[in-house]
Amino acid sequence: MSAASKVLLFDARWIGDHGIGRFAREVRTRIPGAQDFQSRIKPWSAFDAAHLSLRLGSLRKPALFYSPGYSAPLTARVPFIFTIHDLNHIDCAESRTYAKELYYERVMKPACRLARAVLTVSQYSRDRICEWSGIEPGRVVNVSNGVDPVFTPIGEKYAHPRPYVLCMGNRKPHKNEARTLLAFAQLAPRISHDLLFSGVPSDSLLKLIQETDLSGRVHFLGRRSDAELASVYRGAEALLFVSLHEGFGLPVVEAMACGTPVITSNVCALPEVAGNAARIVDPLSVDAIAAALWASLTDNTTLARVREGLGAVAKYSWERTGVEVRRVIESCLRE
Repeated sequence: MSAASKVLLFDARWIGDHGIGRFAREVRTRIPGAQDFQSRIKPWSAFDAAHLSLRLGSLRKPALFYSPGYSAPLTARVPFIFTIHDLNHIDCAESRTYAKELYYERVMKPACRLARAVLTVSQYSRDRICEWSGIEPGRVVNVSNGVDPVFTPIGEKYAHPRPYVLCMGNRKPHKNEARTLLAFAQLAPRISHDLLFSGVPSDSLLKLIQETDLSGRVHFLGRRSDAELASVYRGAEALLFVSLHEGFGLPVVEAMACGTPVITSNVCALPEVAGNAARIVDPLSVDAIAAALWASLTDNTTLARVREGLGAVAKYSWERTGVEVRRVIESCLRE
């Protein structure tokens, strides 16, 4: 039986409006022959590994199961590939819990050993997964992420009454939004800008906004389509994305593709992704974040960084990611 005639089962539960969801959606469109796996059990459920083992065992046996997220069965009765985007849940103190540590040790680490291949999205994550899991490097493949063509410097800019700085996040602790807000508060008396956050506010962030007397200067964008986000990026005078842990950092490349100056962290995959096109800071230092934002808004090197970003972002293509994912799948189907 040829690789092309074998059944590939794709875990479509991951497709959605979030980082992994976008990766899942883009990859799925580039595997036209796959069949979708759906279930009422969410892939981030604590019971999903056992659920997958039972469901895969009861189905007409596919040749290969592929998850674009962290889903993996407890056994290898059906050969499988899965994707670990990062080890944030155990490497980042702000995200780590005992339950997550137990899950990674008892489910994820054995799954790395059972899987035909483990995919990830940066060299940083690949090296860290190999170190943590102990599996041979040849079985962990960096397929990277891409950037949608909608993210371009050409197009409408978001209409906001004042100039603004943008922070892309989701209120999770590792996004470091409290320090982002405090850094902006340092500069607020000297600049005319507002700070715009993606998504909706959390109680803790609203409280900090009140404590820093920024109620009229901080706004939340709610949910936006990719085209709307592109206009928000284009209108921003800087992106502040100083996360404490990222396996890639899609907002960095989306902002660079839109010609927006980027300030990001010196940790994990972010320096790898941003290269010399961004200002790199210690995300634990409010002073360093504030200084980088001030420099981005005032000095004459920002335009050169933007030009470098527009050139560097060309290597991040969903087509290229799709080719790499298909290459791994086809290799596993031939085994």
